[in-house]
Amino acid sequence: MGRTFRHVLGRCLSPLVIWLAVVGSAQALTEVRDQEQILAAGTLRVAVYRDFPPYSFTVEGEPRGVDVAIARELAADLGVELRLHWLAPDETLGDDLRNAIWKGHYLRPGQIADVMMRVPYDRDYAFRMNALGEVENELVHMFAPYQVERWQLAYDAERLDGVASLALFQHHPIGVQIDQIPDFYLSSAFRGRLNAQTHRYRTPRQAFQAMHDGEVAAMMAMRAQVEWLLGEADAPDGRYRLADEAFPQLGKRQWQLGLAVHEVNRSLAYALEDTIMRLIRSGEMARLYAAYHLGYEVPAMYRSLRAAEDAPP
Repeated sequence: MGRTFRHVLGRCLSPLVIWLAVVGSAQALTEVRDQEQILAAGTLRVAVYRDFPPYSFTVEGEPRGVDVAIARELAADLGVELRLHWLAPDETLGDDLRNAIWKGHYLRPGQIADVMMRVPYDRDYAFRMNALGEVENELVHMFAPYQVERWQLAYDAERLDGVASLALFQHHPIGVQIDQIPDFYLSSAFRGRLNAQTHRYRTPRQAFQAMHDGEVAAMMAMRAQVEWLLGEADAPDGRYRLADEAFPQLGKRQWQLGLAVHEVNRSLAYALEDTIMRLIRSGEMARLYAAYHLGYEVPAMYRSLRAAEDAPP
């Protein structure tokens, strides 16, 4: 009986032992490249989100988007070639940082990027503690804010004269991307009275198409997404307009986005931040955004630096 038990136990443990060995090997292969190694290899691996226009997407297999354009500048200033690390969003931003920067996804063990784009530049998030009192993102350094993003509402001027208050959408349908903050917000605003008129779609593009087709009178998404869709639309000038809506009781209407590297890679961060500052100060950043019909707002940190530089001695 003992022999049988040991035989069965061995058969059960063997797959577990193999799995642990594979995981351990994958973690050992995860390489955080410093700046010297990046220069020696001649490539910069930049993580961008997959299928996320107007930031990062492909057209007939060719990378497009404003984040891709910025990534090209980052690589060019280092004198290396760009290698895009396409990232599928996981359940949380912390998961994305783990998959992109310091560990890698279990389906792509050992494969990480040198830098990740579109990371919140937020001190509270950067130093947030977990239940054990540990810094959740201790292996990540977030820096170089390059964009100010905000929630934006657009409406069809052929159906609405304007949007003086969100209460209007008790009687007019509005489109949002399902399970995103605009969806949660409009579902609960005004004690849920907008929920019945909130139409949910898989992407902001589908919400915009619904507005174009007359299914909804307005749509809400991130400002850059809305501006890009309006800029790409085949419609008479003035049909679609941006609403100047304050979104009462929405926790955070605007936020800054920057870059992230592994905590040990500060020298690379300094070099990449120099590129971001160059793009902003020269006006090239605004031109990169304008190529995708996007307005550009300089993040607060660089506005304060510019003011200090311009101040008389």
